Amino acid sequence: MDLSKRPIWLFPAISAVIALILGAFIVSSQLNREPAPASASGVRTADGVSLGGPFTLVNQDGETVTNETYRGSAMLVYFGFTYCPDMCPASMQLLKVALDQLDEADRANFQPILISVDPERDTPEALAQYVEGAAFPDNLVGLTGTLDQVRAAASAYGVYFSRVEDASLTSGYTVDHLSVIFLMDRNGEFVEIFPHGTAPNVIAQRLQRFLQDNPVQS
Repeated sequence: MDLSKRPIWLFPAISAVIALILGAFIVSSQLNREPAPASASGVRTADGVSLGGPFTLVNQDGETVTNETYRGSAMLVYFGFTYCPDMCPASMQLLKVALDQLDEADRANFQPILISVDPERDTPEALAQYVEGAAFPDNLVGLTGTLDQVRAAASAYGVYFSRVEDASLTSGYTVDHLSVIFLMDRNGEFVEIFPHGTAPNVIAQRLQRFLQDNPVQS
């Protein structure tokens, strides 16, 4: 079949299905076993697939940051974009509900991060306004950069994204992308993945378990 003739709505649907399958597989393999061993590069793997790694991007305040900027906090990383009509805001809202189930001291251990897959439109200024949404996590950080920088970060996390032309939109395009939340430990190593639509109470339980298994060293 000629993929160019498939309806545009089919691409996000395919991405969502891939996210559910990938996430469910990785989560099921992680729930009842010890964390995966670190690879030679220091990045943990999920069933042989390396997830996570170094990145250099720009935050919503226009400051250059790297993965080292967030060392010491467990990261909750999501790749999305501000013009996303559904999956991205739904995921950020879900994450807020999950984090709000933790007490203030426990919430302080986690840094939610939105990495834009649409750097053409998602300037630091646009992200600054977006991350302040009342329905999103209180300390949500928005990151953007050059297209090459964003591609490098997405590649490190195994995240697919692709610009999809759509003449019906004012901007002329949207972005298809994998919709999952990555939990990375305080050293930036992979812990587990939450597929799109994971219930907030499940995420909250897993975050509590992470804190129990990885207590803050005094």
